[in-house]
Amino acid sequence: MRTQAKPICALTTTIACAVFAAGAAPAHGELAPEVITLDAGMHQYRASGQYLMDGVPTDAPRLPVDISRPVTIMKYQVSASEYAQCVRDKACQPPLKITRRSGHWPAIGVSFIDAQNYAKWLTSKTGTTWRLPSDIEWSYAAGSRFVDDALGAGPDPGNPSRRWLLKYSKHIDQDTGADPTLKQRGAYGANEHGIYDMSGNIWEWTTGCYERIQISQAGKADAAKTINCGVRIAEGQHRAYIPDFLRDASGGGCAVGLPPDYLGFRLVRDSAEPTGNGGFKSWWRWLFSS
Repeated sequence: MRTQAKPICALTTTIACAVFAAGAAPAHGELAPEVITLDAGMHQYRASGQYLMDGVPTDAPRLPVDISRPVTIMKYQVSASEYAQCVRDKACQPPLKITRRSGHWPAIGVSFIDAQNYAKWLTSKTGTTWRLPSDIEWSYAAGSRFVDDALGAGPDPGNPSRRWLLKYSKHIDQDTGADPTLKQRGAYGANEHGIYDMSGNIWEWTTGCYERIQISQAGKADAAKTINCGVRIAEGQHRAYIPDFLRDASGGGCAVGLPPDYLGFRLVRDSAEPTGNGGFKSWWRWLFSS
């Protein structure tokens, strides 16, 4: 158990240990992963990004989002042996370090770009569209495993250190109970939807981009918001913002919060734009309306 907090934004990264299970390559018909399908429904979504009220950081709003159609998502994270097939086909780059172990180990040491390449490869092999989940979809699938990053405190111009201290205290609590040991798939158990290892020690890539949004006291946003899709959202024990080319953010990588132990991913099976976007776009139209 770690007792010292890691730096919130370190300038260096360390080498992660991606694990490839030995064995013969499976037939293409065996590539389709196990999935769980979630029914459509309403979802209370904590918006991603950095929100500022009159220039002072504040909690992002919690939004009702209509998940208008079912979400079909992988039951487990993509495994090292599954990812190895993509590498063997020269459609994916190898992870940072390859260690051979038996058993079902998750693929780690992969960047957002690597995960996108794997989704394209799996789509070509199975004839079914696979993609990374949106941040909305990931939080919907995580259910009770989703970790809300709100601090429960609004902006306080008279005491700007208050939110920083609350955030620091939250990070210390997260780090004290953390376990950086890589575990086999399924070690963290299933959530109420039957999806395994959500919010374990592997952060999962989503298609969410970093955003910086100014809002007024009335809750209206400045139309000149900042969006940086070179930095993507990785979800896990907290929401982290990681440059899309990084394969290891354990040294910091300018992540929000404590650096993730490992970077991995799971995919959704779909044929249209991410579900939930319609309701989210409706909220954005209201937010930016005059």
